[in-house]
Amino acid sequence: MESFVYHMPTEIRFGPGSEDGAAELVRKYGGRRVLVVYGGGSAVKSGLIGRLTAQLEAGGLTAVPFGGAQPNPRLAHAREGAALARAQDVDFILAVGGGSAIDTAKAIAHGTANPGVELWDFWLGKAALTRTTPVGVVLTIPAAGSETSDSAVLTNGDAKRGLNSSFNRPVFAILDPRLAATLPKFQVACGVTDILMHTLDRYFNPVSDNETTDALAEALLRTVLRNGPAALENPGNLHAMSELMWCGSLSHNGLTGLGGKKDFAVHQLGHAISAKYDVAHGVSLSAVWPAWARYVAGSDGFRRFAQFARQVWAVDEAGDEAAARLGIERQTAFFRSLGMPVSLPELGFGVLTEGDLADLAARCSYGHSRTIGSFRVLDEAAM
Repeated sequence: MESFVYHMPTEIRFGPGSEDGAAELVRKYGGRRVLVVYGGGSAVKSGLIGRLTAQLEAGGLTAVPFGGAQPNPRLAHAREGAALARAQDVDFILAVGGGSAIDTAKAIAHGTANPGVELWDFWLGKAALTRTTPVGVVLTIPAAGSETSDSAVLTNGDAKRGLNSSFNRPVFAILDPRLAATLPKFQVACGVTDILMHTLDRYFNPVSDNETTDALAEALLRTVLRNGPAALENPGNLHAMSELMWCGSLSHNGLTGLGGKKDFAVHQLGHAISAKYDVAHGVSLSAVWPAWARYVAGSDGFRRFAQFARQVWAVDEAGDEAAARLGIERQTAFFRSLGMPVSLPELGFGVLTEGDLADLAARCSYGHSRTIGSFRVLDEAAM
């Protein structure tokens, strides 16, 4: 087992009815004036925003609603939220929704606590993040795992960047599977894909002697593969949805990659695709994973992919190369069974030109300035 440091300070309240504890948790973590960040109209139409606002106010707190969080969360919207929070003397940010609302809330929290700093500079690495405003989460979409992660993604025009910092950790997360029971099937499919990819992007790394970490990741992957189709068929299946909700949080809180070296090449490639074409995060991941897997599996990589095939997909091929290729085929077929794209043309833009691919690679390499990945390091030509 390799050395690691693990600290996951987010308090989890899990299970049906856990949304009723939101006001209590806000007070516990020092909140009095709360900016409630959410996305589109579904959280309002379902009555969730109204219930939470009433609960906060009944608990002696002030609720300031701020809707409009979008997929591929926007810098301009986060700036607007931070300005509102400062104007309203907000001391706590409550995200209601999935990864887009949560990442927007994290950005607003940083902007609120650092009024003299250009918010985008944190994502560009030009400014050091040393303080923030506390963030809590009421999760409605099991997918991104942002409710327990140290990461946040933000989009500025056609540039999409991720920021990793301990200041991105929410102080609490409420995981009530009933809140995800009416999700559209497309969102469920994207969520299942994102949960799998947060685990796979940690599992495929160059470290090979983390037996316990590997076993945790493999068990989580098997659980998602079992429960994902059931939740897609019926989002009201609370057993399946609750398993996905907890797997989503575990997949991105660091647990399934302890002692390893994160790869996340697929996520980086997906960010370039979603920034350019404004597609959903989940479809950008499933569209690129099969090509990435086939590209990096050769020679030394076959052994790791064979382990994945045998432990996750119960492949019984004796040879590592044959097992590895079959595991990749089965994972690709699973994405397809969810209705997810498994190649770039399936995103709806046709076959991309060499110029399109070169532009995507340049975006992913941040203008020819970086490589990505750890399982196999990819330069811009490989991207």
